[in-house]
Amino acid sequence: MSTVALSLPQRTARVYAGVARLLDRLQPLFALTLRVYVARVFFLSGLTKLNDWNITLALFQNEYHVPLLPAGVAAVLGTCAELGLPVLLFFGLGTRFAAAALFVFNIVAATSYSDLSDAGHVYHILWGALLLVTLCYGPGALSLDHLFGRRLDATH
Repeated sequence: MSTVALSLPQRTARVYAGVARLLDRLQPLFALTLRVYVARVFFLSGLTKLNDWNITLALFQNEYHVPLLPAGVAAVLGTCAELGLPVLLFFGLGTRFAAAALFVFNIVAATSYSDLSDAGHVYHILWGALLLVTLCYGPGALSLDHLFGRRLDATH
């Protein structure tokens, strides 16, 4: 058995390839973590709106200036979006649709509230970026989309 010493570039390439394989194996867990984090943020916001509907309506009438929609309609649609879309995102069902809809919702939310702090803007940018990652790269293997996709592929 011959042992040949590897050069520094060869050793570096092997280490890089090993790290890349590890990251590839972790990708489904990363995608799931990302989906759960963003879904939690929006879902909890929806629950807060449901907690006191009178305050929610007052906020939409006086603070949130959603374009083109009456305050009551915006309050209902916003709350439904914050409660329904995160569930889809969490389970990875219709994931790209949910991510795209939440991305647009996030933009409307960030631009409709004139008193949003600098920290608030940073969070909205973070959530938007994470939603774009999900939109572009998909839900990952730990999702219902992946499970159903494999079943559909197996039947054709």
